[in-house]
Amino acid sequence: MVAEDAVLLREGLVGLLQRFGHETVAAVGDADALVEAVRKDPPDLVVTDVRMPPSNGDDGLRAAVDLREVHKGLPVLVLSQYVERSYAMRLLDSCGGAGVGYLLKERIGAVADFMAAVDRVAAGGAVVDPEVIHQLVRLRQDPLERLSGREKEVLSLMAQGHSNANLASQLFISEAAVNKHIGNIFNKLDLPVDTDGHRRVLAVLAFLRA
Repeated sequence: MVAEDAVLLREGLVGLLQRFGHETVAAVGDADALVEAVRKDPPDLVVTDVRMPPSNGDDGLRAAVDLREVHKGLPVLVLSQYVERSYAMRLLDSCGGAGVGYLLKERIGAVADFMAAVDRVAAGGAVVDPEVIHQLVRLRQDPLERLSGREKEVLSLMAQGHSNANLASQLFISEAAVNKHIGNIFNKLDLPVDTDGHRRVLAVLAFLRA
């Protein structure tokens, strides 16, 4: 079963699978249609895009996670232009990691490797793109480990609600030094560029979760 909202790619996948001896029992263009098709006739393998209607968010990936919770052991191969970390770990952890794959779409061009991944996942194996592994390993690391001792001190005082002036006074450093430490904290925690207030809140939340 193929789920992909881009018609040309969807038809291309169907043709490629057929060329290598696989029958496509359904080819759909949105996550709701995928869930309904699997409900009616669970396939041997689902190949799905991550981003698709109805919301054009990570609907395909969320549908894959939900389907594997309902249909235990349903093999699913997810294709994406980039790593969707929010649901990727849940997908890869589901059913003990059996019969699951996550590949970046650029891998489809290497036809032999792609079809080997299809066969492996359908047989209950696991295939994960090296770039996906790299990003998920970074995600699982404690982000606070990247901070220096002084930066952790600054973040701790930020969590207590101190202003930059108070931080400077308590740490016996200049406000310029405080600003530099805070900038380093934002960068090391990979916080989005936004207003300083918003990034400050996100940094404190990261500290509280640690």
